[in-house]
Amino acid sequence: MKDDNCIFCKLANGVFPTNTIYEDEDFRVILDAEPVSKGHALILPKEHYKNIYDLDDAVAAKILPLAKKLASEMTEKLGADGFNILQNNNEVAGQSVFHYHMHLIPRYKDATNNDKLLGFSHIGMSEEEIKAVCEQLK
Repeated sequence: MKDDNCIFCKLANGVFPTNTIYEDEDFRVILDAEPVSKGHALILPKEHYKNIYDLDDAVAAKILPLAKKLASEMTEKLGADGFNILQNNNEVAGQSVFHYHMHLIPRYKDATNNDKLLGFSHIGMSEEEIKAVCEQLK
């Protein structure tokens, strides 16, 4: 299923021009129009899935091997020193386009924005609090 109102459905299916670096029957991988690093790309499923909770299991099984393949190729070809593979679900987690997508972000030692890219900070949980969460998730 495709969503006629979804910009990423249109990008993934060639309705609008993109800087495509990979394509197969299930995915189009494009360079991000507002990159945070040289080579920042998005894996876009051609079918519409709002987020990981909506993602078809068969499609999900293909994404990580594709991300691994592309991360290896991009690291070699672009001379990256590291790599982030990032995927956000729902607005509170940073998702701004509600079509499942995975970010491939090459990282470079000399980049001036390395300290700003992810923006995570530790929340300071005690060992007891961590154990309680562990029990909750079992």
